[in-house]
Amino acid sequence: MGKGLVIRSTGSWYSVKTDSGEILDCRIKGKLRMKEVRTTNPVAVGDRVEFELQHDETSKEGVTGIISSVEPRKNYIIRKASNLSKESQIIASNIDHAYIVVTVNYPVTLPGFIDRYLISAMAYRIPASLVFNKIDLYTEKDYEKLEEYLNTYESIGYKCFQVSAEKNFNIDSLRSELKDKISLFSGLSGVGKSSILNRLDPTLELKTGLISDHHQQGKHTTTFAEMFEMKGGGYLIDTPGIRGFGVIDMEKTEISHYFPEMFGLLGQCRFFNCTHVHEPGCAVKSAWEKGEIPETRYESYLSLIGEDNGRYRQG
Repeated sequence: MGKGLVIRSTGSWYSVKTDSGEILDCRIKGKLRMKEVRTTNPVAVGDRVEFELQHDETSKEGVTGIISSVEPRKNYIIRKASNLSKESQIIASNIDHAYIVVTVNYPVTLPGFIDRYLISAMAYRIPASLVFNKIDLYTEKDYEKLEEYLNTYESIGYKCFQVSAEKNFNIDSLRSELKDKISLFSGLSGVGKSSILNRLDPTLELKTGLISDHHQQGKHTTTFAEMFEMKGGGYLIDTPGIRGFGVIDMEKTEISHYFPEMFGLLGQCRFFNCTHVHEPGCAVKSAWEKGEIPETRYESYLSLIGEDNGRYRQG
């Protein structure tokens, strides 16, 4: 019996870095099922697992592993499964910090999409930050938009990085944050996530996708989550396109708890079950009307509780 860390998943096979430093191809034991959440994948990148060795003549090494159990996760992040069932897919687990790579142009990342990511990360107890990429391309108008984003997110406690993967600008300041941590990177296709990861550790040589001038959308280059060990210590998790990423199975009444600027006001609302939409004496609505809660954040909240008629459905 051995232990290790799942660093790659292809659906049926898992690459496990054993505690002795070897990489072992593993399958799942038939009866292995997780009790925490209904998911399509009982094992995910970032899981600590126990495995048993077995001889396998079809393997290059002549030996593979059978994953027999998964250690309890400190956290995990999920997205909706591609099928129509209520099941979800665990993207990764045991994450120290999540980074969302965004661009105010080339292509545009809408605030509603950013907010959905940040709220999901907070709901799963994962600290998060924003990485604004491609600032070398920004026009004066783009910089004005960037300033709006920074004012919004820094004021509620999210750390923001301004980088250019293309020009290798400010990558060092980001790299210093990642040392000896397990860091998850996500972002819409085309924002330059893979380019940033290649700058953080040039030995990765991840594929990068070209952006279509016609639609300003990138082609997806990552098909499954994968974990990479950094030379200076720590791991990077590269996630697949996150179109299905979102808040799953969360009660409407809980959603305001994951907006830091709303959470502190909840006790001041006249009604304890206030939805912050139409009730009189609502402290959240009052703060929004005074400009203390940004318009985009309040609209994101309405979107998440289904009161927005379908706006902000990027991704």
